[in-house]
Amino acid sequence: MDINELLTDNGKDKLRIIQELVPGKQVTLAHIISGPDAVLYQKLGLNPDLDYARSAIGILTVSPAETAVIAADIAIKTANVDLGFVDRFSGTLIVTGMVSDTESAINAVVSYVRDTLGFAVCEVTRT
Repeated sequence: MDINELLTDNGKDKLRIIQELVPGKQVTLAHIISGPDAVLYQKLGLNPDLDYARSAIGILTVSPAETAVIAADIAIKTANVDLGFVDRFSGTLIVTGMVSDTESAINAVVSYVRDTLGFAVCEVTRT
């Protein structure tokens, strides 16, 4: 059987694609950008009324994606950070605040999902 036979359905040209997502319990990205350039805030649609030299952006990607809601809750309860973006469909979380607050929030999320929920986590990185 060749590929063309696999891509047809009873002689009709129909392409069937079945996508299946089997997410693991993991944090695939945990990064802190300290002192980001103002243009980055603008391009991401974040609050530009900040002291850029002392501010930071924290970025997390989690799977399953709904965990981003839990991560957002932990982040804002842990430190004085603002939610820049949270997406329960892609598993993305962006928080902003002072460098120390952003770092505390990201570390708290990573610790919670690792220690309480049993997630595999990556190292928290920083630029």
